Order: sequence, then structure tokens, then C-alpha cells
Amino acid sequence: MAGENTGGLWDSLKKAAFVIGSGLFFLVGFRNSVTWHLQRFWGASGDFWQTQWTKLHQALGGNETALFFIGTMLVPTLAFWMFNALLMLVDTTGKPNFITRYRIQPDKNSPVDAARLRHAVKTVLFNQVCLSVPVVVLTYVVMRWRGDPCGPELPTFHWVLLELAVCGLIEEILFYYTHRLVHHPALYKSIHKIHHEWTAPVGVVALYAHPVEHVLSNMLPALMGPVLLGSHVSTTSLWFTIALLVTTVSHCGYHLPLLPSPEFHDYHHLKFNQCYGVLGVLDRLHGTDGKFRNDRAYERHTVLLGLTPLRESIPDHPKKAQE
Repeated sequence: MAGENTGGLWDSLKKAAFVIGSGLFFLVGFRNSVTWHLQRFWGASGDFWQTQWTKLHQALGGNETALFFIGTMLVPTLAFWMFNALLMLVDTTGKPNFITRYRIQPDKNSPVDAARLRHAVKTVLFNQVCLSVPVVVLTYVVMRWRGDPCGPELPTFHWVLLELAVCGLIEEILFYYTHRLVHHPALYKSIHKIHHEWTAPVGVVALYAHPVEHVLSNMLPALMGPVLLGSHVSTTSLWFTIALLVTTVSHCGYHLPLLPSPEFHDYHHLKFNQCYGVLGVLDRLHGTDGKFRNDRAYERHTVLLGLTPLRESIPDHPKKAQE
């Protein structure tokens, strides 16, 4: 059994390394081409991103408080709500069919209950305004004490990629264990049960949580990477935006082409005691993905490269379909 767990962990680590490594390789390989096209499009001289940052820095007179707030709150929050606005339109109208045919749990949220959705939106707005803002202010104080998070010079492209990879690993560790913590019987009923009211989640539910959980499990894992690394606000902004969009995809309820697979976390909402992490490495280590790996959802847990929904190409077993 120990050998089996070790092998499983090794396979999971190799998978995580392949995913992260492939992403880094792709971004490094295409960086110059993408930057060149952006320069051509915008007519910017010199390094595109540095030019844009310099313009913003000068426009705000080097006001670090404003720069930090724009980077860590405004940009990620706008990205979160723009994406979720599109998802909520689909969830409430059931259109277009091109998207709804990719629903992971086809018997749920068709359409989503409008009253439940409004309640979720109000809770998310409360968490963002009353909790996220004060925590980000505290984070700014800590990062100012550490150094200059809003300096005029951007970090190098390769350093940003390295920091994003480290932030991802830190998030995996902290999210897994804080998530397991709020699943403890002493905390679940009073704290985490709110999030699990949605056994078939929708995008905005990503931040639908008890205030304690929002700070402990939603914010802390994402914040610790930039704080420990002393990241520039540009990197922090990019990381927060990616983290919010990825967790939205994980909760959206649709396994759409070319997007990261949401099967892993959707299965967690369905079964409660499986798939606690983000990358799945610690779930494999602790054996909290056993049922998932024996389910059809595991076979569908991949990036969809075609247009045929995975529920059609990899249907449920007949016995499960009858159940």
C-alpha cells in the first residue's frame, strides 16, 4: 500500500511539473512574438509592458497606495465580475445552447434559481468590500515594510514566471490544509457548510463563503506567495487575476473547450469529502482523491480540445446513469 501511495504521489508530482513546465515553456517561447505584436498594435516604443507601467506610474504621480489598490483590487475584481457576468447570463437564461451543452451536472441549475443566485452575489460583494479591502490594506502595509512593491521598474519576464509558479505551489499547500480544516466536524456546520449549499456550483460561488473561510481559505493562500516573495504589484495583480479566474472556472459548472478542467472541484462539491486541493498533488499524497480517480469524472478531467462535450464522448457507466 505504501508503494502504491508513493507511486501515485510521484505520478501526481510529474503531472504537476509537466503542467507548470509546459506553461512556462510556452510563455517563454512566445514572449518575444506576443510582445512584438502588442508593440505593433499599440505603437509603443521599447518594451511594451514597461512603457505602459511607466505611463500609469507617471499619471498617478507615483502614488503607491493608488497603484497598489488598482493592481491588487480593481483589476482582479473587474476581471472576476466581467467573467461571472457572462456566466450568470448563461446560468439564468439557459442560453446559448453552445455553452449549456457543456454543463457537468446537466440535471442541475437549468436554469439556476434566481433567488439563490442573488443571495450568493450579495454575499460575495460583502466579502470583497468588507473583508478583501481591509486585508489588502494590511497586505500593503506589510509589503511596504518589506520593500517597494510599486517601483518604477517592472520585474523581468522570466522572474514573473518563476514567482507565478511559486505562488501556485504555496496556494496548493495552504488551500489544501485550510480547506481540510474547515471540513472538520467542529467547523464545517458553522463555517464551511455555507459554501457547500451549492452541490452543483456556479462561477460566482467561488467566493461565496463564511467570512472566516473567505479570509482563511480564499485570501490567505493567494496572498502568502506575493508577501513571502516581496513581489512587485504587477506580478501580484497578474497572480490575483489568474487565481480568481481559475477558481471561477473550477466552480462554473461547465467543462468548456480549451479552459482548465473544472471536473476536480466540481466533484468535491458533489461528494464533499474528495478533491480538497487545487493541483491535486496533496490529494494524491493523502489519498483524498481515491473515489474521484475511480469515477468517470477522472477520465473527463482534462483540457477539452474538441467541440464534443466530454459527457458525450465519455458517458457515465450504465449503472450510474440508471441511479
